[in-house]
Amino acid sequence: MEIERKFTIKYLPENLEQYPCHLIEQAYLNTDPVVRIRRQDDDYYLTYKGSGLIAREEYNLPLNEHSYYHLREKSDGNVISKKRYIIPIEHPTFASGYKECIDQTSLFVELDIFEAPFAPLMIAEVEFPSKDMADAFIPLDWFDQDVSEDPAYHNSNLSRRKF
Repeated sequence: MEIERKFTIKYLPENLEQYPCHLIEQAYLNTDPVVRIRRQDDDYYLTYKGSGLIAREEYNLPLNEHSYYHLREKSDGNVISKKRYIIPIEHPTFASGYKECIDQTSLFVELDIFEAPFAPLMIAEVEFPSKDMADAFIPLDWFDQDVSEDPAYHNSNLSRRKF
C-alpha cells in the first residue's frame, strides 16, 4: 500500500546537491488503472497502481532494459523525465493529539524536479506507514500547496497533458 502526500514547493531547500539524486524517466501504458514503466538510473520497473489519491495499492515488477524500451514505444502520451532528490526529514512534526510512535529517521521527502515540457514544476512527496500519520503530518516550511487530493498532480494525469 502506498500512502503519500504531495505538495508544491515555495523554494528549494539549501544544499540540494548534498542529497542522493536519481534520474527518472517514466511512461504510461494505461492510466485507469495505472500501468507505468520507469527507468530510475540503471534500474527498470513495471508498476501497477490501484485507485485512490492518498492511499492506494502499488505493485512493482523488475524489467530489463530491452523490455523497458520495447514497452516505452507502446506508451501513450508524454514521457516524463525528472530528477528526484531524497531528503530525510530530521524532525517531522505532527498535529497535537497524534500519538503513534515513529522512527525519526524513517520519513523522507522525494523532491521531483521535472524537465521539459513540465518544467518548472516541482513536487515534494512524503510516504507514510499509515493513513493516520499522513493525516497528522505538518508540512515542512518549504512546502506550499497540499495537492495530495488533486488528480492533476498525479504523474499519470501529467502524461496525458497537452502542450
